[in-house]
Amino acid sequence: MHRIYLFFLIFIFLLCGCQSTFGPRALKGTHPAYNQAIVNTLDQEMLLNLVRLKYRDRPFFLRVGSVTATFSMGADIGVEGQYGIDWKRDLGDGRVVSPNIGMRYAQSPTISYTPLHGEAFLKSVLTPISLEAILVITQSGWSVERVFGICVERINNLYNAPSASGPTPEEQPRYRKFKRMLEILRTLQIASLIEIGLDLEAEENKNLVFSIDPDPQYQDLIDELRALLEVSQQVNHFKITTNFLDFKKEEWDVRSRSIASVLHYLSQNVEVPEEHKEAGLITVTKSKDGEEFNWDETPAGRMFKVRSSNRKPGNTFIAVPYRGAWFYIADDDLQSKSTFMLLSQLFNLQAGQTEDAGPTLTLPVGGR
Repeated sequence: MHRIYLFFLIFIFLLCGCQSTFGPRALKGTHPAYNQAIVNTLDQEMLLNLVRLKYRDRPFFLRVGSVTATFSMGADIGVEGQYGIDWKRDLGDGRVVSPNIGMRYAQSPTISYTPLHGEAFLKSVLTPISLEAILVITQSGWSVERVFGICVERINNLYNAPSASGPTPEEQPRYRKFKRMLEILRTLQIASLIEIGLDLEAEENKNLVFSIDPDPQYQDLIDELRALLEVSQQVNHFKITTNFLDFKKEEWDVRSRSIASVLHYLSQNVEVPEEHKEAGLITVTKSKDGEEFNWDETPAGRMFKVRSSNRKPGNTFIAVPYRGAWFYIADDDLQSKSTFMLLSQLFNLQAGQTEDAGPTLTLPVGGR
């Protein structure tokens, strides 16, 4: 009997120790898993919407509003006793004591989804990305070629595929001179010869300026850049404006894309199965010679590619099934992964401006 009491005491001691560490251990074990699951889900949603736009299907976004996980742990202790006589074998007084011990653990997660729609959301998605936001992103270490190549639709008389800012066009867009300008800007950025910032001499410091640091080694490129932009060859500091109706030789008139336009532009470089083209499920853009236009040549196409496969591919960064095929970004395609990361940051920046996005869908998730 004393052994049973001792067993109970040891069990209670161990149970108290488990309960004192149960909370921290549960947090440590579940927080990274929920974090990774949410990131993967949002990435798959973004890729799926890009594919939908390629097929002119309606995109839809769900925001994870909240994740609530309830953990519980308990134990049961009991003792059963009986008294009887074994007529075949006389083993004593026939008393039998049987301890009953049990433990239970439960996890009950609840996830709330909020659809992103409504007037406020549409305004944030359809409103052009602010020049200040583009400035901050460029100054934070991103390539000017990547940021301008995706976010900017026009600078002066240079066009970055403006017809690709909506559903897939039938004819190839204008982009070649803009693409060359980006190549020069990237070269000058690597050489630390360009700077984008506020005009400290202007009143209230609200004017954005683009500055070039003259360097004899890069003078030919700088002259070519000025010629492409049709600006003065004697000016190194250019005011950035959005006024295309009053062009001046000392200014860069810039038109930025909206998030919706960026999504359409990137969706042009979604690769689709040949049978979908033959079935007329997408618009096939034609070049000037009548051949199928290669979107890889555009500024966005150089830095982003979504591939397709009839089977679930391996070695992918992200993959989604749609219309009987798999669409994916290869894990070793660092250019596309970087552009996808930039897209996510831009989307969060613009879409995050609205708080009231609509009703909330709450789904309980089965525990274990």
